[in-house]
Amino acid sequence: MIRQISEILTLSGAAKKKGRHVQEADLEFLKNQALWIKNGKIQWLGPDRRIPKAATNSKEISAQGKTVLPGFVECHTHSVFAGSRAHEFEKICQGMSYSEISSQGGGILSTLHPTRQASFAELVTKTQKHVDLFSKQGVTTLEIKSGYGLNLKDEIKLLKVAGAMSGPRIVRTFLGAHAKPPEFENLEDYLEELENKYLAYIKKNKLADRVDIFFEKGFFNGAPAVKYLRAARKLGLDLVIHADQLSLSGGSEVAISLGALSADHLIQVREPEINKLANSEVTCVLLPAADLYLRCPYPPARKLIDAGARVALATDFNPGSSPTQDLALIGLLARLEMKMSLPEVISAYTVGAAHALNLATKVGSLEVGKYADFLITEKSWTDLFYSVGQMGPFEVYQQGQKLNDV
Repeated sequence: MIRQISEILTLSGAAKKKGRHVQEADLEFLKNQALWIKNGKIQWLGPDRRIPKAATNSKEISAQGKTVLPGFVECHTHSVFAGSRAHEFEKICQGMSYSEISSQGGGILSTLHPTRQASFAELVTKTQKHVDLFSKQGVTTLEIKSGYGLNLKDEIKLLKVAGAMSGPRIVRTFLGAHAKPPEFENLEDYLEELENKYLAYIKKNKLADRVDIFFEKGFFNGAPAVKYLRAARKLGLDLVIHADQLSLSGGSEVAISLGALSADHLIQVREPEINKLANSEVTCVLLPAADLYLRCPYPPARKLIDAGARVALATDFNPGSSPTQDLALIGLLARLEMKMSLPEVISAYTVGAAHALNLATKVGSLEVGKYADFLITEKSWTDLFYSVGQMGPFEVYQQGQKLNDV
């Protein structure tokens, strides 16, 4: 029983609207509340003075007059990797594009070699540090992709590393279709290998429930990419697509046609794609830190939201195009550069992101029957996503169990 809650943001209104057209009232502020947790789920939420008799013997924890809100859901990261690409950042600063760097053997392939060479234990140690930093910022559910192994042995290694993490709930995504590994001469042959050998193994061994693909000119697109995604869907794997980031390559339309959970990046979409996304169940995952680092335009968040699309925000944490884990920076860029309101940002990092991970019935808002994933903070909710590098301090609870106190 969490008592003495001065103010709680349940986001139940945003959840009822499935993360669309979110207004301040949809954060659902409640004063002087208590929260009863049983078996890791919210059993009851209501006025502190009206605690149910059935809860009277529960262990009590005082929120000490602080604010409670749902745990954050970080729905797009590439957190398992070795090596550094700081040298490439200097090239970007000097005007070289990401496509040019990749064509010279940089980008994803720069990370492939040190990641393949790193041992399982080394990757576990490094990745756990990344996970802990997310947790300290209030992340209670964290997505982690593979994609820096690009062969069966090392992709399995990366997914197992993600599965070995402690702290937040981990959602694993298989991103074998991240780039063409050096062992293959063309993208089509590699996709065939992924389809015929990798997907069934991933599914059978429960290494991931989701498949992502870098749908982009010069990487994977067109009929071969669609064929691969259909094979994944036939196996019962959820689909996610890196879509329309560097060019209008059709990724968002493929996401809609195949019923993908999310289309991520969406920098290049125009009015026809925006309207189609707004009328679909695809969550639009926007990654403004990558746009900052690559000096790209920002995605048209305002147009997407006003059209009725569901939006999520995430760091896209990776060693090259978005080497940051700072949730506050993401929210600040969303507010300053993408003209999102603070309630929209909070919903995007909870309800919207939960939809992107197919977990909206379990996390993202504080409602009876959902997991007791929440944060306690002495700050007002209006101080969130305001100052770079300052998310928290939070007391972080996942399924009613305290993760940390920072």
